[in-house]
Amino acid sequence: MKQFTEFVPIALFVGVYFYTRDIFLSTGVLMAGITLQVGYEYFTKKTVSKQNQLIFWSVIVLGGLTLVFRDEVFIQWKPTLVNWAFCVALLVSGMIGKENLLQKMLGEQLKLPDDVWRNLTYGWSFGFFLAGSLNLVVAYNFSMDFWVSYKLIGGFAITLVYIIITMIYLIRGGHISETVSESDPADVRQQE
Repeated sequence: MKQFTEFVPIALFVGVYFYTRDIFLSTGVLMAGITLQVGYEYFTKKTVSKQNQLIFWSVIVLGGLTLVFRDEVFIQWKPTLVNWAFCVALLVSGMIGKENLLQKMLGEQLKLPDDVWRNLTYGWSFGFFLAGSLNLVVAYNFSMDFWVSYKLIGGFAITLVYIIITMIYLIRGGHISETVSESDPADVRQQE
């Protein structure tokens, strides 16, 4: 459900843009959609994740600047700034904190050595930097139609590729198994 609610504002932005070809109306819809998303998260969980707070404020500020100055460049920079902020946050947490952000987020599900967490942090930091940079290449070298399509598909495609790379790295390193861990049949019967 969480992935669906995170996808809705982007889908609305893209849908409105391709229906109207009006980047300013689309930006207003994106701002309203992200506000509803954050409101829903707060209403259901009584808190808003730091990730969603960053995305919310970047959409509100850069979307607001887009509407006030009637210049789409501000909203086009939003994916870059968010990705680069995630890049910096991962790097700083890995260098300064006792536990890096990836380990903090995934440490309950994955038990990995510190050097593996460090490598994953550097890899994902690079991925966020690359995603932000690619957004600028597309924004400045292609049409608005292409950029809006890229915003919908490109971010998800890059994330999917990085998840696959991460899984391959963890499997090849012997840190996770391709099969479900073996358990005692008695344990399974007790859980039934």
